[in-house]
Amino acid sequence: MAEVVNMPRLSDTMTEGVVAKWHKKVGDKISEGDLLAEIETDKATMEFESFQEGVLLHIGVEEGGKAPVDSILAILGEKGEDIEKLLKSEETPAEAPKEEKKPEQPKVEEKAAPVAVSKQKEEQVAASSDGNGKISPLAKKLADERNINVAFLKGTGDNGRIVKRDVDNYAVGFSAPSVERYTEVEVSQMRKVIAQRLGESKFSAPHFYLKIEINMDKTIEARTAINSVSPVKISFNDMIVKASAMALQHHPQINTSWLGDKIRFNEHIHIGVAMAVEDGLLVPVVRFADNKRLSEISSEVRELSSKAKAKKLQPEDWEGNTFTISNLGMFDIEEFTAIINPPDACILAIGGIIEKPVVKNGAIVVGKTLKVTLSCDHRVVDGVVGSKFLGTLKNYLENPVLFMGSNSI
Repeated sequence: MAEVVNMPRLSDTMTEGVVAKWHKKVGDKISEGDLLAEIETDKATMEFESFQEGVLLHIGVEEGGKAPVDSILAILGEKGEDIEKLLKSEETPAEAPKEEKKPEQPKVEEKAAPVAVSKQKEEQVAASSDGNGKISPLAKKLADERNINVAFLKGTGDNGRIVKRDVDNYAVGFSAPSVERYTEVEVSQMRKVIAQRLGESKFSAPHFYLKIEINMDKTIEARTAINSVSPVKISFNDMIVKASAMALQHHPQINTSWLGDKIRFNEHIHIGVAMAVEDGLLVPVVRFADNKRLSEISSEVRELSSKAKAKKLQPEDWEGNTFTISNLGMFDIEEFTAIINPPDACILAIGGIIEKPVVKNGAIVVGKTLKVTLSCDHRVVDGVVGSKFLGTLKNYLENPVLFMGSNSI
């Protein structure tokens, strides 16, 4: 008997999926565990294996097309089996794929700047719009697509008829100051979820921000010493991840989640590390970061970054964060504020290390400082609690020997 294969929910935030590639075609025999398709979610492109067996009788979503979770992805059954009744009763229409499977080309729209229209032009407009054939159907279609007023077109066809070349020549003949242009691209699955989740976070969680400046001289010295002997190179971000995890041990109120009618105190420390990818932002998780050596954190972050860029992250890579770090220091950003990454109560925004005059032992000397901003959910974290956490983090980074024991590298 024919069975429906539904569009699977491959992440906790997935509401619809895009079929990136089919590995089977209609008529193929499918066994349980066979790779059916690759499906793009809001976070990654994942391989989908069949949990059923039979002949592939119907494909509900073509390559490049998208459909909501639980809609018909495919139908398996016996060869020659009638599936029309099943389709009529259960099928949810999927959005058609794009005509081309090439990399998406931005659609460029053009609209001419307003100019005075002569009486002759007005007559031409009337002629072209009253259905008497003064403009060809193709030329009219192109003019509409490019937002070109046909009043400005001079026909070169028979009896002055406006044809395709007249539209093309008009568009080419205008320089940038004379033509309004814009580009539209379809919103990716990832960008949709980023907009939804961070919008909900920003407008449902009452954010407040705490900023502090940290002297990084000793951390810089420690990193230089480590990298001179360690086969695994350590970044400043790795050291901040470790120091933050250690600081969270002393401030469990920061390592929490707001659940509406209760607050969850996480006894484990899983640090989400925000990473920029082509379509947006992903936050893979370093689990039990407080128990890991710097070299382990460094290797894990590098691996997660590679998987994120290749869209190969799996659900276990991005689920379970209890605290998040977002670092824009490598882009010369001195300081910024970040939106809390649900379900966390806080997120730490890291700026760049800046060389500047500082006062040390009563004298002005050159120092290297780092500005960090803690975004807090006021439903869970109060100002004093957040301030104490930042004080502990500052102490660790200004005295890295405190979190770099003999087994920490």
